[in-house]
Amino acid sequence: MKNDSLKLIEDVIGNFAKLASIEISGDSIYLEFIDVELGNPKNDEVLSLSVRFAKNSFFTVFYDNIWDIDFVSSFNYKNHFLQEEIVLNVKKIRFLDFEYLNTFFYNYLKEKDFSLEPEFDVHNIRTDFFCLIEFGNVAIAVGGNEMDFFTPGERLNDDILKELSNQWMMYYLTYHQKRNLIKDPMCENHPFNR
Repeated sequence: MKNDSLKLIEDVIGNFAKLASIEISGDSIYLEFIDVELGNPKNDEVLSLSVRFAKNSFFTVFYDNIWDIDFVSSFNYKNHFLQEEIVLNVKKIRFLDFEYLNTFFYNYLKEKDFSLEPEFDVHNIRTDFFCLIEFGNVAIAVGGNEMDFFTPGERLNDDILKELSNQWMMYYLTYHQKRNLIKDPMCENHPFNR
């Protein structure tokens, strides 16, 4: 994906989305976000976006209090496996931003790495792609040499992403025309309204 598409994904996740699940299976890591600003929601449909990292993948969690990262407590070290349903409000998300990564080292006291690479060091990331997500008390860095994006129905490319983003914006504008008839918290709390 182009850099502009990654910036667009930062926007559609960063406003209202939540991290809904984490799955680590061997050398693949899947993150699923809900309430993303993609598509045209119909009948209380959940708008979701999944991100897959593979090939030399890693998952690092930054934290101060061990109790804040209980969602990784069921990690199976023998099989390198974790499947966890959670709901964490996304405070900020960035792709390929070493400057933002450096703030994690200062803002959080501890870090825990999950990677099949024995020499992995989050202070010296050597993968082609990585993503940084901050939730408040916890932040994660996740990456790999492959990165793919999916909606429930299809794999995203630059053109499909742009079309889905445009559909959501049309939904948002239509919502404001019918604002007295329906209520949508995603539209009500959007930065455009502030």
